[in-house]
Amino acid sequence: MQLNKIGLNPEKTQDISNQLNELLSNFQIYYQNLRGIHWNIKGKNFFDLHVKFEELYTDANMKVDLIAERILTLSNTPLHTFQDYISHAKVPVGKNVSNDVDAVKLIVTSLSELLKLERTILAEADHANDEGTNSMMSDFIAEQEKTVWMMNAWLG
Repeated sequence: MQLNKIGLNPEKTQDISNQLNELLSNFQIYYQNLRGIHWNIKGKNFFDLHVKFEELYTDANMKVDLIAERILTLSNTPLHTFQDYISHAKVPVGKNVSNDVDAVKLIVTSLSELLKLERTILAEADHANDEGTNSMMSDFIAEQEKTVWMMNAWLG
């Protein structure tokens, strides 16, 4: 079997790239949700949550770039239109969310969906000996599990 330039099976990397594109789409929706709740949050928790949501959307934006660059590294093309993102998204779209509890619940729900996708990619990358994708997914998972725990602690 012929391997690609980074020593991986091209068929397997195509499958992983497809899954990464699904993750990319969901991260873009998650990112936009975070921007929306950052802009629209109201109430007594405004100051704390406004800063926290900015931290989260900055991190999500960085992850979007990492995912797209990984797809390119695997010699494939990242999705890049909102139409593509919406058609591949499982993360709910949060529209006009300004309540603190609703905003945090949206984050938890979104991260739960992202974690499911990441675990699927992690297993596929492991099977393909794709350590680059595997490492990235492991890092994402560990960080997001902690965020889910903290958000659930905030919710009580």
